[in-house]
Amino acid sequence: MSNGLVLWVRGVTLIAVPAVTACSDLEVLPPEKTDQLVVSYEVPTKPAHKEIHDLLKERQSLERLKELLSPYRLRWPLYMSLAECDGEADAYYGDDKITICYEYIEELRRQMPAQATPDGIEPIDTVIGPFVDTVLHEFAHALFDYLDVPVLGPEEDAADYVSAYIYLNLGKQEARRLIMGAVHNYWREVKGAVPSMEELASEHSTPEQRAFNLLCIAYGADPELFEDVVKEGELSEERIAACEEEYELLELAYETLIGPHIDPALAEEVFDRSWLPEKTSTMLRRHL
Repeated sequence: MSNGLVLWVRGVTLIAVPAVTACSDLEVLPPEKTDQLVVSYEVPTKPAHKEIHDLLKERQSLERLKELLSPYRLRWPLYMSLAECDGEADAYYGDDKITICYEYIEELRRQMPAQATPDGIEPIDTVIGPFVDTVLHEFAHALFDYLDVPVLGPEEDAADYVSAYIYLNLGKQEARRLIMGAVHNYWREVKGAVPSMEELASEHSTPEQRAFNLLCIAYGADPELFEDVVKEGELSEERIAACEEEYELLELAYETLIGPHIDPALAEEVFDRSWLPEKTSTMLRRHL
C-alpha cells in the first residue's frame, strides 16, 4: 500500500470517527404516529359559554375534528381545547396547543341569521363554516411547526390555503357549505369601503382578500361546483382565469411538503365520510 493511500485511508478514518461521535450525541426523535390530536373542553364560568360547552360536548364536536385529522402523522401529541379567553373572540396556536375561544363561537352564534341568506347560505353554515375553517387554520400553523414546513410569504395566508385545501377534499356538498359559510363570515367582518392602515399592516390579509382568495382556490379546485359563486363574488376575469393554476400550485406544495406525513389509507377512509349536520331548521340553534 502506498504512503499516499495510507494517508488517504487514515484521513478518512480521522474524519469519520468524530462524525460518528457527534451523531451519537444527537437526540433520537420519536416516530411519527397518526391520531395525535388530544381534545378537551375546559369548563367555562359564564352561563352563555356553559351552554356552548354542553352543546359541543354533547355533539362530540372536538372528537369529530380529532377523527377528521387523525390521518396526519406527528411526532408529538397536539392538544386542542375549547376555553374562555378573557373576553377575546379568538383562536390561536402555540406551545403544542390549539385554543378555540368560547367567545368566538358565541360571536358566531349571535350573528347567525334567522333564515337563509340571499346567497342561499343556510344559517347553520354561517357558524359551522368559519368554525371549521378556523380550527383547520390553526391546525395548519401546528403542521408548519411540527413538520418544519418551509413557508414562502405570510404564514397566515399559507394557513388559510392549507385549511381550504383540507376541506375542499371532503365531499362536494360539504366543501361548498364550508366555503360558503367561511366566505360569508369574511364579508361580515368587512368594516368599511376602504381598509384602515392598521388592517393593511396586520399579519392577516384583510377580510376582503381572504374571501377572494378562498373563492379563487375553491373555483380552481372545482370550477363546476363553484362557478356561480365566483361569478357573483366579483372576482375579476383575470383572477378567475388564474384560479386553476393557483389551486394546482397549492396542491403541489401540499402534497410535496405535507402529503408524506399523511397515512393515505386512513385519509381515504376518513375523508370519504359525511361530517356536517343536516341543514334542518330544528338543528339551527342546538347544534354547531
